[in-house]
Amino acid sequence: MIFEWKNYYGELAVHNSTGWQHFKPNDNLMRFYVEDDDPEPWEIFFNDWLLSDEPASVTGLVLDRWWTWNDPVEHMSANYVLAQLATVSERMPLLRALFIGEVTDKKFDLSWIRQGNYGPVLAAYPRLESLVIRGGPGLSFGSLQHQQLKTLVIQSNGLSAQVVRELATADLPALEHLELWLGCAEHGGDSTIADLQPILHGVGLPQLTTLALRNCDYADLLAQALANAPILERIKMLDLALGNLSDVGAEALFASPAIRKLDTLVLHHHYMSDAMLDCWASIELAVEVSYQQFVPDDDEEAYPIAISGYLA
Repeated sequence: MIFEWKNYYGELAVHNSTGWQHFKPNDNLMRFYVEDDDPEPWEIFFNDWLLSDEPASVTGLVLDRWWTWNDPVEHMSANYVLAQLATVSERMPLLRALFIGEVTDKKFDLSWIRQGNYGPVLAAYPRLESLVIRGGPGLSFGSLQHQQLKTLVIQSNGLSAQVVRELATADLPALEHLELWLGCAEHGGDSTIADLQPILHGVGLPQLTTLALRNCDYADLLAQALANAPILERIKMLDLALGNLSDVGAEALFASPAIRKLDTLVLHHHYMSDAMLDCWASIELAVEVSYQQFVPDDDEEAYPIAISGYLA
């Protein structure tokens, strides 16, 4: 199903940005998928489709796998498809939503999805409103500026510090929903609080209402930095789901007056104690605290994030 990704981890995926409307199943949403036994490469299917009348009316494009394991290495990178998309924008004048890497196999490691440079594609589609990217290795944006983008989601188990810095300095005046799966060091997730500081201060994000910093292996430090961050004065929803939040970070959030002014706080998949959960239940704030994890007996043992490898 096309929207399986949106509801992954159930109803907890945050999607209140108006940009999500372009991913609703309808006749104007096109999805491509290449099987291992397909005799032709992705570009053959895509180019044949471009010759039809459909591209002129398509509003959303979803790419599952565009490669087979027998393809040349360069074809496994998203640069292979991004380069083609950037040159045919005149054939898809109504395109508003793009999802690259919507691999539906839940026994597929996110780090196996090789991404690419999205700068040329975003420049080629100035009316794009929603961009969803799954994967991480090879991802880049360069100097990012886009006037219409409302939703940006990157689902990764290891988002590089360089990518986080590029996004933190981006100029996205229409962005309403920013969702970054920061991941862990094992898969290249080497970002720090310092890299995120411009986002926490709301730089270049005047319309942001939802900030989701998910799947983060330094969730306690992130929570402490967010507790009094200026961005809280602007957003309505904060989502720290899928990470390794413990009582250390939760206490900082709980003590923050700004947190209590939010409409919703999402802490799904966490290591909080029962006592901490009771604290959240005692206040008038919509807090999602499902999927409590077992706390290791050894205090030195790392608390795993939800998705460090396979999707399931």
